Parts: sequence; structure tokens; C-alpha cells
Amino acid sequence: MDQAGQNLKKPRRGPRRLVILGWIVGLIVVFYAQEDWRGWHAWHQFQKEWEAKGEKFGRQPYIPPPVPDDQNFALTPIVFTSYGGLLTRDGKEIPVEKRDTNFVNRMQMQLWAEDRILDSGTNYTGDWRKAETSDLTCWQGYYRTLATITNLFPVAAQPQSPAQDVLLALSKYDATIEELRTAAKLPASRFPIEYDKELASDIILPHLAGIRSSTRILQMRAIAELQANRTSQALADVKLMLRLADSIRSEPFLISQLVRTATINLAIQPIYDGLASRQWSKAQLVELDSILATEDSLSDYKLALRGDLNFLSSANLEYWRRCPWRLTYFSETNPPLVAKALCSFIPSGVFYQNQVHCARATEEYLVPMADVTEHVVSLDSVSRGRAAIAAETRNPTAYNIFERLLMPAEIATINKFAQAQNALDMARTAIALENYRMVYGEFPNELNLVSPLPDTPLPHDVINGEPLEYRRETKGQFVLYSIGWNGTDDGGVVALKTGTTPSVDFTRGDWVWKYPAK
Repeated sequence: MDQAGQNLKKPRRGPRRLVILGWIVGLIVVFYAQEDWRGWHAWHQFQKEWEAKGEKFGRQPYIPPPVPDDQNFALTPIVFTSYGGLLTRDGKEIPVEKRDTNFVNRMQMQLWAEDRILDSGTNYTGDWRKAETSDLTCWQGYYRTLATITNLFPVAAQPQSPAQDVLLALSKYDATIEELRTAAKLPASRFPIEYDKELASDIILPHLAGIRSSTRILQMRAIAELQANRTSQALADVKLMLRLADSIRSEPFLISQLVRTATINLAIQPIYDGLASRQWSKAQLVELDSILATEDSLSDYKLALRGDLNFLSSANLEYWRRCPWRLTYFSETNPPLVAKALCSFIPSGVFYQNQVHCARATEEYLVPMADVTEHVVSLDSVSRGRAAIAAETRNPTAYNIFERLLMPAEIATINKFAQAQNALDMARTAIALENYRMVYGEFPNELNLVSPLPDTPLPHDVINGEPLEYRRETKGQFVLYSIGWNGTDDGGVVALKTGTTPSVDFTRGDWVWKYPAK
């Protein structure tokens, strides 16, 4: 056989390989194109559907509108210290190398020495949810003992009453609190936050720590002032606590709204103490009720969820869709280049599908748990939402990764917001009951005989929309309660967790307001 014949019999592998490679490349291109289109289409269809219902997507609708600088509580010198070490006055983060290490956050006021805190088993103050008024004896002992080691807090040479000793110890903050009180007279508040930061999860909120710390000091002062029969000063401090909570009301972040809720809860204890000891005057009760009536934890819940959806999940997913290699941001160590390269091959459609899953879970399951119009938290909606999200996330897929990461924590928050609304409602009802007692000399036999103001209905049970449970007891006392998270009337019994100092179990038993037996 000649050379030409032999060449004809040799397989032409080069062209065949090119054809196979072309098919593989084509299939990959088709896969990516289809996956990306499916994801894009699913997200935009979802967005169109919900926008027709009045929902808004993206960051811009949830960014609080600007306020004039001269009316802005957040820009006052004292409040600026709560974030000025990390942020400029226009909200830009200061690079680490340019931060002033000597910057002092004057709102970061401490109740104790950092290296000598109270025993964790000590009841720091009272707990109205367990019918406990505040006892400052342990704090008096703490400050007097601490004075033998350090001069961090001033103390008298000889013991005074617990309230007097506590007020003296906290007097180191008097000037700061008065400056804060003056700043709080401004009508508006908008903290400088870098809302347009490229990666939304990198937005920092340093002012929250200062608000929480200041509120804790104010709570202790208000309690001590009541025990020292200084009710006007106690009321002023309670009002300042609620003003601090109001200063972050418009922030579209779950963490901001949880801090706001915690701040309001701290303010309830001195209100309770003053009611239990019958120290508030009628005018003071009217003023407290008018402030509490403006609070709405269920609206705060909805803002928090929609804010987190559009900042924490959607905005971050949009960023990672553009820069998928940045997903290695989650790694605690510096990831290898291989990991970054692999992330770069994730189809953009996967990020769109994750957006759909997170948005659907929020809009269809989480938001309906709270009905602002009817002023209720629907336990049926909570159960259905939990079940639906559990079913969707039971089997991990590329499309539900972020739903699995984010939704369990967000589901749990509805209980906290329900508790907060219940606390507000029961405090207002207790104020109305005290007003009735002032007029008639005793509490009513039935709850429907009282109202916060003429022709104004009492708040109902946030759990079922029915009137709060109430019964008058002997010795001039009463029991007021919500049926709680189990949806069952347990007769006004509070469920406690086990432990040295048992805390309230908010998933069982009733949520109760009553005063200690005299």
C-alpha cells in the first residue's frame, strides 16, 4: 500500500476533537444563557407582581428622607460622639489608619467597671414580667465595694439609702445626660449612615451601642429617682429613654429595630415601678400614655423585614451577582485563588433565584405574621409561615442557600416584636386602671369600665384581637394578661425557664402584668 493510502486510513482526530469541544462549549453557553434568563425572568416577574400590590423594591424607598441639620438630633455634638470615631458627619466610614484612637464616645456610659461586673445570678433591677419591682440593694453594695478598689464611681463616706447611693454613683454622668436631654429637644433625627455602600452588609451602625448604653443608665436613674421620691426627674428620664428609641425609628434595619424594641422595653420597668408604688400623678400618667400611644412595634417589624430584604439580602445578592468572586468574603481565612475562580463561574441566574426565594419568604410568609391594621400577630400565620419556609429549605439547593441562612433568624424576631407591642398595650391599660383607681378609690370589677381617654378604646390582646384578660383580686390588686405565644389562656400564669435566676419563657404561659403582693 502506498503512502497516500496509508494516510487515508488514519483517523482525523483533530477535527473530531474540535467538533466535540465545540459541542461542549455550546452546551455550556446554552446552559448559562438559559440559567441566567430563567433567574432574571423569575425575579422580574416576582418584582412586577408585588409592585402591582404596592410593594417597593430596592434601597431607595427605605432610606429615610434628609432632615435639616439644625433640627437633627443625630448631628448634635453629644450624639456625634456615638459614631464619630468610625464615621464622618456625612456617614462615610473613616479608614482604619485615619481613625482617632483617643476619640471618646460619651454616650457609651457604663453601669459597672469593665473588669468587675455584677454576678450573673444577681437580679440587677426588677422584672415587671415576673411581678418584681426594682431592688437597688445589690447595686448599692456593688458601688460601695467597688469604691474600696477604685474611684471609678463616687460614693458617700457612710451608706445612704440604696436609691441615694445609686444616684450618687451615677452622678458622674449628670452633665452628659443633661446635654443629651437638651439635644433631644430637636424635632427630627436621622443618623448619617452610608446607605449606598456597595456591599450593604458592610454598612456599620456604631450609634446603636451608645443608644443602648445611655438607655440602661437612664433606666437605673429613673428607678432610683422613683425610690427617692423624685417623680418629676424619673418621668424626665423615662421620656428621654423613649426619645432615644424614637431617634432610630426610621432606620430600615432589623438590628436597629431590635435595639429600639429593647430600649422601649427598658423604659417599661420604671413605669411599672411607679404604678406599683402609686407614685405617678394623674398628669404624669396622661403624659406617659400619650407617648406610649405613638409607639407601634408591629409597624416597626414590617419596616425591619422589608429593610433587611432590600438591604441585607437583595442588595448583597445583586452585588455578588456582579462580583461573584467576592462570595469568599464569608471565609474566615484568606481563600485561595482557586476558590475565587470557582465562585466566578456561578451563573447570575442563581443569584436572581436566591433573591426570589428570600423575597417570597419575606412577603408571603413573614410580613403577614403582623397585621398592623387589626393590631394583631396571627399565630396561624406564624405557624403557616414557619412550615412553608421549613418545607422550602429542607433540601438545600443552589437556589435556597440564602433563604436557609437568613430566614430562621428573621422568623424568630416576630415573637420579640409581639412581646414589645404587648408591653406597650399592657402599660397603657395599667395606666388607665390606675387613673380609674384615683377617681373611684379601687380598681374596677370589669376592664370595659376604663379607657385611656374618653371614648378611646383600650388596646386589645395583640395575640388574638380579643380584650386583654383581667380580674380584680383581693387587697386592691388585679391581674392583667395576654394569652401569650401558645394561644392558650393559662389563667394568668407566667412560665419560667429553669436556672439560678429563672427568666420568663415567652413561648409558654401567659404574658402578665400584676403587682407584687403587699
